[in-house]
Amino acid sequence: MKHYIDGFVLCVPKNKVAAYRKMSELAGKVWMEHGALQYVEAIGNDFHGMPEALGFPKMARAKKGEAIMFSWIMYNNKAHRNAVNAKVIKDKRLDNYADKPMPFDMKRMAYGGFVTIVDKKRK
Repeated sequence: MKHYIDGFVLCVPKNKVAAYRKMSELAGKVWMEHGALQYVEAIGNDFHGMPEALGFPKMARAKKGEAIMFSWIMYNNKAHRNAVNAKVIKDKRLDNYADKPMPFDMKRMAYGGFVTIVDKKRK
């Protein structure tokens, strides 16, 4: 089955990871309540496994003292994503973050929408 995924890579100053996690916990709850199939936030842990590949820190232009976050939200398809996001935008629980600075540099966040081409899971 094909799914649609919104993917994100961003850098968070290490002293703001707790604030980012708090924001992400709420965001994940909101997205899941409005129908997302999966919401994942992951913090970088190992970037040395493939020396011939461009690592996330370099790709994300990470600065000293920043953590790399890799995140995704899964949906049934793009139309489902659009419907869920329309509900999320109207959810007042996220209004607290609308007027506050984000705990990361939005201009350095990478984002994209993806259609799965291979999706294997353990049963």
